[in-house]
Formats: sequence, C-alpha cells, structure tokens
Amino acid sequence: MDFVQALDTSKLVLFGTGLSFVMSPFTAPTYNLPIYLFGTYAQENQESTNSLQTFTGLVAGSILWDIIYMSRHEQNGFIRFLTVILLILKIPTFLSFSVAVRQRGVQFGGLGAIRSGDFIWSMPGGFTSTGRDGYQNMDEEAGLPAHPAPAPAPVRHQAPPPALAAAQPPPPATVPYQAAP
Repeated sequence: MDFVQALDTSKLVLFGTGLSFVMSPFTAPTYNLPIYLFGTYAQENQESTNSLQTFTGLVAGSILWDIIYMSRHEQNGFIRFLTVILLILKIPTFLSFSVAVRQRGVQFGGLGAIRSGDFIWSMPGGFTSTGRDGYQNMDEEAGLPAHPAPAPAPVRHQAPPPALAAAQPPPPATVPYQAAP
C-alpha cells in the first residue's frame, strides 16, 4: 500500500488526459477523455470530496467498459497498444484516488460508515423535530395526530325544481327512522 500512497495523483491524471487526447481522433473509447478531464477538476478541487468519489467510481467502471470496448471493436495495432496502456494506467489511478478519498476523511464504499441518528434532517418548509407535528423517526411507532380532524359538514340536498320533482323518485332513506319527504 506504500507504493500507492507514493503515487502522485496529479501526474496520473495528467498522463491519462494526455493519452486519452492523443487517442481521441482514432477508433478508441470516447469516454476516457471526459472522464480524465473531470479528474483534473476533481484532483484540484480541495473542498469537495463528492467529485473525487465520483471520479474514482468512474475510473473503476471504465476499466470494465474498456475491456468490453476492446472485445467488440477493431482497432489499429498501435491504438490498441495505447488503449491497453491506458487500461493498465487506470488501476493505479483508481487505487491512488481511493487513498486520496480516505485521506480526506470519506469512506469509499457506499453508505457503510453512516449510522442511524448521525444526522439532523432539515428542509425548507419540511418537518423538523422542533415542535412541528408530523416528524417521526423510523424506529418510532406511529402515534395519533395531536389535533383531530374536524368532522365533515353534513351534506345538504337541494330540492329539485318543481317540474323535475314529479319525474324523480324520492331519495332512499339512509337511516331507518327517516321518512321520505
């Protein structure tokens, strides 16, 4: 692991960007140049760890895509050689950027380091735990609302116009003690 920590991430990204640029006009994977250009941004941006994680994941995924690409496309011998060199370069690039992600204090491996209760969730206009009803942790049982909903107003039927009153039968009684009008 000391070998990986000794690698310079800026030189790896610069070499990958240059090699991808040289291969771009030929029959070569077109996604390598944008990935490595994003890597130059991610490597230089010291404040964000998300871009570094994204670049590391893209490099790891593009290793598989390179193998699929080379098996499905015919390439010139020299361009195939450069593609294999870039593929081999992606392995130490992935490892060194994984170490850089961990050095910045982020676990690379999904959400394994997050435990329940580590965050206070808030959103503008959303539910919070400071006095608003409706906020509930996933571990809590659902409770009754603090204020019961008001009863719906009774439905009032209007009498039909006199001409239609004779043509329509009276509405059925809904309760046994009510009589038809």
